[in-house]
Amino acid sequence: MTPELIERARALLSAAPVVDGHNDLPWSMRKLARYDLDAVDLAADQTGRLHTDLDRLRAGGVGAQFWSVYVPSSLAGDRAVSATLEQIDFVRMLVERFPDQLRAAYTADDMETARAAGRIASLLGAEGGHSIDCSLATLRALYRLGVRYMTLTHNDNVPWADSATDEPKAGGLTAFGDEVVREMNRLGMMVDLSHVSPDTMRAAIAISEAPVIFSHSSARALCDHPRNIPDDVLAQLPVNGGVAMVTFVPKFVLPEAISWTAAADENMVTHGFHPLDTSPAGLACQRAFEAADPRPEPTVATIADHLDHMREIAGIDHIGIGGDFDGTAFVTSGLDDVSGYPNLVAELLGRGWSDSDIAQLTWHNAVRVLRAVEDVARDLQATRSPSIATIDQLDGNG
Repeated sequence: MTPELIERARALLSAAPVVDGHNDLPWSMRKLARYDLDAVDLAADQTGRLHTDLDRLRAGGVGAQFWSVYVPSSLAGDRAVSATLEQIDFVRMLVERFPDQLRAAYTADDMETARAAGRIASLLGAEGGHSIDCSLATLRALYRLGVRYMTLTHNDNVPWADSATDEPKAGGLTAFGDEVVREMNRLGMMVDLSHVSPDTMRAAIAISEAPVIFSHSSARALCDHPRNIPDDVLAQLPVNGGVAMVTFVPKFVLPEAISWTAAADENMVTHGFHPLDTSPAGLACQRAFEAADPRPEPTVATIADHLDHMREIAGIDHIGIGGDFDGTAFVTSGLDDVSGYPNLVAELLGRGWSDSDIAQLTWHNAVRVLRAVEDVARDLQATRSPSIATIDQLDGNG
């Protein structure tokens, strides 16, 4: 990448900034400081502790951020719901702390208004259907609190949907899973298919009346990890209208990193840590393992390869970016934190992507999908009442 390409990338991002589909700062702040914004000043440089702070978001050309209000699937029932509410509360505190930098956004118009005002639009995405504890009323409550997408599963199945990284039980979606998707359509909440099994992807796309998203997934044809998107699913996005947002996690983009990360995860468990633990102690354990066994490292070119492939299959109107920063211990070289997006844009420019192509990728596709989901919801609410169905009724246990 030449300095000229980097400067051109920065200019493009000033006009069409990045909509990042997934950032796990809320959970990292929970682990690091129990959400204490006095203890961790995000207006200061947090390099070495976090992938994210306000100055690096600006340097990266981020104009809208979906903050993940993730909770691990080890939390279940009321505990999962309560922890999700705590995550939402943190994002609200974050936005209120920095009104000169961040602005809460709930609609596509809000995103555009924030951009025009020079603020980073802050949106919420719930990661994992366990956050609603099989309750459509809880789903509606999360929507009212600002959640604008829900990832149907995380790493484990939920009773109504199969995860990509668990043994299949539902065969995709159960009848109640179908109803969850329908109610999300009626509400105007985007259906996020990252983390779900390919059969769940296909089932959700088949039943959804609105465009779907993949908030942080890459191409399975290039890296055969179950978290990635098969080509036949990518090929459905032009008809569905959805968007697949490439992620940078090494084991999802570089085949050689899959087995290495499995060994690193086993090392974490051996030392008493969850593999996704990004606390200082957890990261120290990861760094020690990496020092003894250097990891295969993807580069910006690796991510561009995924985007080239996803574009070829799904089209320029159906791809985006979801970095998964602060949700991974390991990063891609050149995309080490949220300031790295100009490096990716410069790489794509060097491959012949046009200015309009870049603007579609970074801003316009994500905004369009949220607006389309809102339009579908407006129509459905005119004819469909809130669902009061239960999982027992629909899945044969009642």
